[in-house]
Amino acid sequence: MTNDIPSVQPTDHLEDRPEPVSDASAALASPTPSKPASTPELVSQLSHEVTRLVRDELRLAQLEVSGKAKKAGVGVGMFGAAGLIALFGLGTLIATAVLALALAVDAWLAALIVAVVLFAVAGIAALVGRNSVRAAAPPVPTEAMASTQRDVETAKEAAHR
Repeated sequence: MTNDIPSVQPTDHLEDRPEPVSDASAALASPTPSKPASTPELVSQLSHEVTRLVRDELRLAQLEVSGKAKKAGVGVGMFGAAGLIALFGLGTLIATAVLALALAVDAWLAALIVAVVLFAVAGIAALVGRNSVRAAAPPVPTEAMASTQRDVETAKEAAHR
């Protein structure tokens, strides 16, 4: 199964930002070896990096939840289709009973075959819909939450160094 969530580039919304850093410990290191950054510059850089990180994580969570909601919508639509097809099957089954009582052999047998086929199609649609709903559940941004947890752990480790 492929991942439907497009990747979020950290510098999509920041034109004047310095090169992104690979982890929190590199962000806390001085920007250039020749001239160490002052404390206010480091605090400002940290503030910008945290802001960017939060925005990127929120964007990732939004994309993940919308993808799961789309899958759930398809599943719900398939359940609706299954219900409609089952209703047609019920109508055909009722027509079959009427024809079976009115005539004795050929017409009702044909109507019965149509009803069985319609119920089979409804069963397949219901199974496909159920599988789509199960694939979308739970609609929680699990990947974004895990990424945020890793970021918090990295920041804690860098703070203790």
